[in-house]
Amino acid sequence: MIQVLNKLFGKTGAVIPAGVLFTLILIGGSPARSAGGEQTPQSGESILRKVDQNLSSKNRIFESSMIIHGRRSDRTVTSRSWSEGDKKSFSEYLSPAAEAGTKMLKLDGQLWIYTPSADRTIQISGHMLRQSVMGSDLSYEDMMDDRKLTDIYDSRIVSKDTLQGRDVLILELTARVTDVAYHRQKMWIDAERFVPLRQEMYAKSGQLLKRMELKDVERIQGRWFPKTMIYKDMLKEGKGTEFRMTKIQFDQQIPAHIFTKASLR
Repeated sequence: MIQVLNKLFGKTGAVIPAGVLFTLILIGGSPARSAGGEQTPQSGESILRKVDQNLSSKNRIFESSMIIHGRRSDRTVTSRSWSEGDKKSFSEYLSPAAEAGTKMLKLDGQLWIYTPSADRTIQISGHMLRQSVMGSDLSYEDMMDDRKLTDIYDSRIVSKDTLQGRDVLILELTARVTDVAYHRQKMWIDAERFVPLRQEMYAKSGQLLKRMELKDVERIQGRWFPKTMIYKDMLKEGKGTEFRMTKIQFDQQIPAHIFTKASLR
């Protein structure tokens, strides 16, 4: 950095304005260093906190396509969703015709689904939360838990690697709460952008339950965010489920009535 500053402000001996030096240090890419000059190592917790900053938000509105790859054919389900923090979310399915009008509402850990064909609303709870959503590789549990990773997992760095042409840090996450779908996770975190590029989810027994590949990372409203997620339930046959966010907005104004049971009808 000193060589760059010397080029900007003249030959050796030129005075570098303190304000400029401070600004360049803030925006520069140099790693943090200790008083002794050594690079300060990152902890699993600090990395996971940066992941949370990218993936979590006050609220978000998005449209998506869920491509379910079956053994014989594929089908696509589209939806529009609103979420606020980790307690409230509402989704309305738009297509195909058989699914259009189906609505899902999450409020404080409870989930209700309205199906227009039966014209009734049911609550999904207990073991039913582990069921597949519309035949996909996602369960209701997967869609329910939107808490920050740092709130539910302890983490540690186990190794480094490359994935999708990116340098990654591999983290092992262990749950410190009991109300979680996956007791342990393994994550491949982009070392520069701090988004997961792969996740493996394990049961407490150590059995691999699901694998997820995350792609199409884009800079959206000041954060890095993967717009495509490919889920594979390791306990069932099939080629997995591709979840694509076709439109997404963070920190928008959402009318309060969206997150009420009245919206299900």
